[in-house]
Amino acid sequence: MKQWWRRWTYEVPLAIGDALWEVLVVQLAALLDRLTVRKAIAFIPVVIIVLAYYHRIPIPPELMLIGDFLAYIDIFSVLFLLGVLSRVTTILFVVKQAAARIALIGSSIVAHVQRLDVRHRRQRGAPTRSRRRPDRSEDDRAYGCAWDELALA
Repeated sequence: MKQWWRRWTYEVPLAIGDALWEVLVVQLAALLDRLTVRKAIAFIPVVIIVLAYYHRIPIPPELMLIGDFLAYIDIFSVLFLLGVLSRVTTILFVVKQAAARIALIGSSIVAHVQRLDVRHRRQRGAPTRSRRRPDRSEDDRAYGCAWDELALA
């Protein structure tokens, strides 16, 4: 009898406690480790449907539509990402056009500056071209149409 009493008062409650610890703590922690946001969102419509068929709490149809939205959230997220990417490609196109315009203006400015020859000035010690001397001297030079005759006279 003492063995029986020891078993039912000591060993059986310990076995039940160990089983409850295993199920409620260890296995629940393992389940929560495997739980993802997607699994949690997929479970929300199940909860809404259970509440809808539990007739004590009336649920408006909007909550049922939220459940459908959450069930198809993958499709909505893909559509949203496609919308964002189309905007990104538009912005990249505009930036590319602006960069091309800036490059064109920059090359135009460089060509204009080279035509003005601002960067390639002569050095001080560089030889210069010999200037051509005029054929006539100052005395032989004509002063224009009306003054030409006076200068010669």
